[in-house]
Amino acid sequence: MMSTVFDVIALLLGLAALFGYVNLRWFRLPPSIGVVIIALAASLAVLGLDAIMPAWGLGAALRALVAGIDFTETLMHGMLSFLLFAGALHVDLGDLKERRYAIAAMATIGLLLSTLLVGLGMWGVFALLGLGVPVLMCLVFGALISPTDPIAVLGILKSVTVPRTLEAKIAGESLFNDGVAVVVFTILLALVTTAGPIGASDVAILFLEEAVGGVVLGLAAGGLAFLALRSIDEYTVEVMITLALVSVTYAVAGALHTSGPIAVVVAGLLIGNHGTRLAMSETTRGHLTRFWTLLDEILNAVLFLLIGLEVVAVSFSTAPALAALLAIPVALGARLAGVALPLAVLRLKRSFTPGAVPILTWGGLRGGISVALALSLPEGPWKEVLLSACYGVVVFSIIVQGLTIERLVKRLLPAPTND
Repeated sequence: MMSTVFDVIALLLGLAALFGYVNLRWFRLPPSIGVVIIALAASLAVLGLDAIMPAWGLGAALRALVAGIDFTETLMHGMLSFLLFAGALHVDLGDLKERRYAIAAMATIGLLLSTLLVGLGMWGVFALLGLGVPVLMCLVFGALISPTDPIAVLGILKSVTVPRTLEAKIAGESLFNDGVAVVVFTILLALVTTAGPIGASDVAILFLEEAVGGVVLGLAAGGLAFLALRSIDEYTVEVMITLALVSVTYAVAGALHTSGPIAVVVAGLLIGNHGTRLAMSETTRGHLTRFWTLLDEILNAVLFLLIGLEVVAVSFSTAPALAALLAIPVALGARLAGVALPLAVLRLKRSFTPGAVPILTWGGLRGGISVALALSLPEGPWKEVLLSACYGVVVFSIIVQGLTIERLVKRLLPAPTND
């Protein structure tokens, strides 16, 4: 077992670099997908060897390694803030404003609809398998599996060419719906775990504190950072200011019980658009962009490595395995409804890129956020099966959908178009 935090970081960076090299040298898959596949294959190989040669203790060593890494704490209270900020830096605010209705509808109404449909669908699946998971717990699962992971989605967009208008919808939705999903997940989990009654007013207040509070905090923190950046011209200090902006904003959000992901995304959009244009010299802008691009790539590699290693936390018994397989079409069907319905309403007043619905459906990848939320569930009789179902959807999403989305885009959009 790793004895210090430094040992764990060293091992993760070493494995991420090794698997990244192997992928680039021999397989040439998209970096994130390649690391997941190789890490997953390595984990399964170790477990297979452990079944054949139990005396070697390989399985126990791998489980001890993974158990020593708190995935939820590492992602939700560590890596996520920096990854979201790095993604938001490169998103054009003008594109988001122009498509704000579609993005807002998919990130709220679409996500709530998906949560409901997944919850009801999995309630039926679990009943069919004789597992008897309560419907409210199934809705909690719907909330954690419905958001498209911005880290996975933005990583795929780097290797897939889609029209700018459609890219704005995909990126914008993925940046915001994870924050909304965490709020919905928190509310539903509170309904499951809280002994006393929770009224509609309590839910509304919690939602306002988390969502609206996150937007206000992001604007305030981003505004202060903007003023600081505009008053100096020294790229080392300015890069440090953006690092402080991310970490302090996320920490303050936790203390104030507002949404850290939403706050960081709003701050990132402000700095990435107004800050880079109005508060930085060309030299600073170049250094800042390169720094956050590199940090984004490193953290992405480590995150997807962790997703591949987390297979040891999944049950391979019959019922959880069947639940994982059946959760895939349920999640895809709910995603289709969560995209198609909002766009169908908005289509009454404007047109969209041909093929937008299937591309947004298939390109809505799930990733580390869903796994982290599933692992954060309180211990209980249903955690194992919910984690297995979550992992099945995430692995299918990253590997199958991630590897085929480019082919789908080329088939549906043979030539560049705009809406």
